[in-house]
Amino acid sequence: MVLAIVDDLMFTSKIKTTAALIGVPVTFARSRESALAEMRKSAPSLVILDLNSIRTDPLGTVGAMKGHAALAAIPTIGFVSHVQTELIEAARQAGVDEVMARSAFTARLAEILKGSS
Repeated sequence: MVLAIVDDLMFTSKIKTTAALIGVPVTFARSRESALAEMRKSAPSLVILDLNSIRTDPLGTVGAMKGHAALAAIPTIGFVSHVQTELIEAARQAGVDEVMARSAFTARLAEILKGSS
């Protein structure tokens, strides 16, 4: 199961559609609290984060994950506008395993989801 911490409707739709086409189960969380609760309930094989989301607190979520022994090893991928170099660096510092431009994430979405299963 993949956990997507995404509140953008366009990306939610892209992830849902691609996951359905390739048969990968995805759960969505719209807040840090619900994301951490989902992870504690059942550890996902991958966490996807929209780094541009203010509502979901992606960097705080990753920080909480890395500070929790049972969640620290879960792989994370964050996507962000390629021009936001400070946010990209902050995400890497927070512990996001792979940071990519929104366009690259969209282009590689099927590959990312397949690799998580």
